Amino acid sequence: MNIYPVILAGGSGTRLWPLSREALPKQLLPLCSNQSMLQEALLRLEDWPELMPPLLTCGNEHRFLVAEQLRAIDVVPLDILLEPESKNTAPTVAVAAHYLLQQDKDAVMLVLPADHVIGDVEAFHAAVLQARQAAENGALVTFGIVPSGPETGYGYIRRGKAASQGGEGCYAVERFVEKPDRAAAEAFVADKAYSWNSGMFLFRAERYLEELREFRPAIADSCQKAFDGAYHDLDFCRLNEASFTVCPPESIDYAVMEHTRHAVVVPADIGWSDVGSWSALWAVLQEAEGDSERNVLRGDVYTDNVRNSMIRAENRFVAVIGVQDLVVVETKDAVLVVHKDQVQGVKKIVEDLKKNSRTEHMNHMQVYRPWGNYEGIDAGDRFQVKRITVKPGGKLSLQMHHHRAEHWVVVTGTALITRGDEEKLLTENESTYIPIGVKHRLENPGKMPLHLIEVQSGGYLGEDDIVRFDDIYRRS
Repeated sequence: MNIYPVILAGGSGTRLWPLSREALPKQLLPLCSNQSMLQEALLRLEDWPELMPPLLTCGNEHRFLVAEQLRAIDVVPLDILLEPESKNTAPTVAVAAHYLLQQDKDAVMLVLPADHVIGDVEAFHAAVLQARQAAENGALVTFGIVPSGPETGYGYIRRGKAASQGGEGCYAVERFVEKPDRAAAEAFVADKAYSWNSGMFLFRAERYLEELREFRPAIADSCQKAFDGAYHDLDFCRLNEASFTVCPPESIDYAVMEHTRHAVVVPADIGWSDVGSWSALWAVLQEAEGDSERNVLRGDVYTDNVRNSMIRAENRFVAVIGVQDLVVVETKDAVLVVHKDQVQGVKKIVEDLKKNSRTEHMNHMQVYRPWGNYEGIDAGDRFQVKRITVKPGGKLSLQMHHHRAEHWVVVTGTALITRGDEEKLLTENESTYIPIGVKHRLENPGKMPLHLIEVQSGGYLGEDDIVRFDDIYRRS
């Protein structure tokens, strides 16, 4: 039976704000190396003959970023499934199972979140191969991480007797335990029969759907209809929106694993972390690059008498003196300062930003689009200024605005401008003016990136004041 990696690349990563945001969540960020966490997850699967090409799932709003990150590391996926909205892991894995069964009736799924760290890749490979027989025999295998300490931020799995479906190292799951308090976590670690719940799975696609139909028929029915109504759009597979949006949201653990009589756990000591907080990221990086004072420093940073801290400067010089156990993260539009023991409170900041209709939880100042990116550099009453970069061959939609006019000045590169019935080329230091209500388009016909400055003026400057007439990226 063939093993198909299913990479779950959805999610918003609110606990790593202000670096992780809705438009650019943690799985798409280079947190631990020069590669994004998604790219690292995919590269861990290279040179592994037992595996088929990966199947990815992600939100519609991240589709072009995901596709570009795959292209950058020369990974050709089996497909990219687009979720109309986030419904947690049970529905996501169900539609992936339907997709794989269409390709291979005996498909075995290796379900992996895109935002985890695995330090010992060789041990990870060995754990999957150890679990393979149990999965092929019908078990639903989860990987339990050998705990390195009494962590209260993870769920736990207690193993029972050796599993009848698998070989050595496979155990029947006796019970799943929610995130414990400190005393319970210490008892679990001392017991030696408990593992951290990793959220990684191996099972036959057919078996997962059988168990889902038994325990969560409403989820199974919605996912069947969502997949039956799926269609391809460019390089993506879109699920039927009406069917998927009514699907109840639930995790695999709650929907299936806590109820099935065929759950098996394989304990794995693989240097794993879900990087679920700034303190978790500090712990991962401190092992690899911490200084003599156990500090993790990124960017233009000065420290004096600082210990056990993470200081991350994305854009500006950051100086920190006489503190310990802090996380300091600087971005262009926000600065976070938090004690490492209080990092779970970061999600409250995001909730407050949403409540007050702010935008710092959604976008960075630099916003990525399939054609390139733009960055806000100034704004005031009835105007804003952006720096726009269009990659070679990139083309913005043919569009118009009801409430704003635009001035474009080319800084470097060549711009092909459509303005009403007129089409012309602009080069360095040349400019054009787009009046309110005029159809227009910007594209880069050259082989080098196009950089220009855009000045918008008018009574309303929101991004939703766009009427699209034609778009090669098929954005509605």
